[in-house]
Amino acid sequence: MKTVLYPGSFDPVTNGHIDVIRRAAKIFDKVIVAVARNSEKKALFTTQERISLLREACSDLKNIEVTTFEGLLVDSLKNFQSVAVIRGLRAVSDFEYELQIAQTNRKLSNGELDTILLD
Repeated sequence: MKTVLYPGSFDPVTNGHIDVIRRAAKIFDKVIVAVARNSEKKALFTTQERISLLREACSDLKNIEVTTFEGLLVDSLKNFQSVAVIRGLRAVSDFEYELQIAQTNRKLSNGELDTILLD
């Protein structure tokens, strides 16, 4: 079973997030939507509210799991037994930022973490 991890703050959940989740659900057997917990950041919605919003928006999809994570993404990838990370791009400017993050994560994971970018 191919599992992909879709991490983010999802604060707030947007139609763009839901679009990425739905498209990933068509490609992978399982999509784990992982809401980042970060007590250092002031969030608009609580972690539990974001989880509830995501679960409600994706309730018709059977291969979606919504959960939380904190710490390094490379550690979460192993914990969730995911083959890759999926990220969404809104504009060309997002690509440079996401590429830098993807390269850093790949280096931290000794080449084991792949990132898939959806436009």
